[in-house]
Amino acid sequence: MGVRIPVRLLSRVVKPSRYTGGEWNSISKDPAKVDIRWALCLPDVYEVGMSNLGLKILYEILNRRPDAAAERVFAPWPDMEAVLRESSIPLCSLETQTPIAEFDILGVSLQYEMTYTNILTVLDLGGIPLLAEERGEMHPFVVGGGPCAFNPEPVADFFDFFLLGEGEESIVEVTDVLIQWKKAGCLGGRLGFLNQVARIAGVYVPSFYKPEYDEAGRFMAIKYIGVGEAPLLTKRVVADLDSAPFPTRPVVPYLEMVHDRIMLEVFRGCTRGCRFCQAGVIYRPVRERKPETLLRQAQELVDSTGYSEISLTSLSTADYSCLQRLVSQLLETFSPQNLCPQCCQSDEI
Repeated sequence: MGVRIPVRLLSRVVKPSRYTGGEWNSISKDPAKVDIRWALCLPDVYEVGMSNLGLKILYEILNRRPDAAAERVFAPWPDMEAVLRESSIPLCSLETQTPIAEFDILGVSLQYEMTYTNILTVLDLGGIPLLAEERGEMHPFVVGGGPCAFNPEPVADFFDFFLLGEGEESIVEVTDVLIQWKKAGCLGGRLGFLNQVARIAGVYVPSFYKPEYDEAGRFMAIKYIGVGEAPLLTKRVVADLDSAPFPTRPVVPYLEMVHDRIMLEVFRGCTRGCRFCQAGVIYRPVRERKPETLLRQAQELVDSTGYSEISLTSLSTADYSCLQRLVSQLLETFSPQNLCPQCCQSDEI
């Protein structure tokens, strides 16, 4: 059931369009016509969250399915947080203004550690118990993913499970398992679902592991206490990036974003292997998209968004093997349309 924020309350906050939804290309599905509902959350302000390419990719993958719906939610600015608390209004999704506690699953993107406190704010405002062990059958599952999921222990108590690595394929598999579990009558309760999803490659369920310490309180080992044989924890990698899903009809916000332009992901990974760089390690190996694929995606994005700039995103775009050819073709194709290609480094996938 949608919970609309009254206009009189929106007038009390800066940039109220952060909370209204209804943007161009946003997808709003009838909850009664889908089997599962995701709330995708980047726990930062709207302008930052809407600039994240990873969230755009997962939003399109899930909404392509007729049996699933994905909606967006972001951490409110302090002025809106105060309004929500004073008015006893729960934090809701942008598409249907549904309280996030009513979704089947809340997917949280862990991009950087500075947002960890925002995660707790989102859960609290949404009426979801902070600790995973305190959640009951009526609460959504809370799953974390993104770069910081590779070191999940600082926030492990707040999550039901994590997706390690790239999520294009694993999010589909998790969705399939959750739909089957619901159709089977939620067999075994929350634990029953976690036992099933733990068998998906790249899924880590913190409650299935127990740390062991010596008499001095020093960490010694971590013991698997789940059902059956301990699964091998490994990151997921999309082997063929050229054929991987990519959003060509992204949501176009009403206000200016941090990255307010078309984003073309030319490749993933990095050839340099700098030891200080987390992103260069976790996104290995290097996988490129063909110039023909990128040109097609660029034209579809231009047609569906109206942006006047195209950015080429990756960890090190200058290392793209076809860069000169791609830029020449982009200029030849889009300069007559008054578009400007740009290079941009990014680790937000």
